[in-house]
Amino acid sequence: MRNNLLETGRKSNSNNIYGKMCKTASKQFAEEVLKVHNDYRKKHGVPPLKLCKKLNRGAQQYAEELATTRVLKHSSESANGNCGENLAWASYDQSGKDVADRWYSEIKNYSFQNPGFSSRTGHFTAMVWKNTKKMGVGKASASDGSTFVVARYDPAGNVVNPGYYEENVLPPRK
Repeated sequence: MRNNLLETGRKSNSNNIYGKMCKTASKQFAEEVLKVHNDYRKKHGVPPLKLCKKLNRGAQQYAEELATTRVLKHSSESANGNCGENLAWASYDQSGKDVADRWYSEIKNYSFQNPGFSSRTGHFTAMVWKNTKKMGVGKASASDGSTFVVARYDPAGNVVNPGYYEENVLPPRK
């Protein structure tokens, strides 16, 4: 299982690690991220995801931690294989659609003829991974107005075992 980072905008100032969170993921934001995920998943002929309260709580807690430290790195939960995780940072207030569209845009770098993990396509493959059933979403803003978004997936995608990409990352239907 692999995880993915995505940054947009200017670099944050990581010297001020006590940034105050002024915004968190709303139910509306999480539902927007979910809807865009499911619209894309439908194009690939894979089942829709459902929001999971437990994954939402964990994603929100971690988004708040990232907004405080202003260091974009994956959580220990994802590193230990307990969930898949996509991260995004931007210097502005990101919409759910904007974040999901940026992750999905990595499809342009993915080779369906030569499937497998790449750091240039991991957000996209996590989004459309066929065997993933549930997701959670968190969002937090740092004191400088930059935002951190965390999406968590269960079961995790981007499993590098032989044949897994062929089975789980299907080309879009015509």
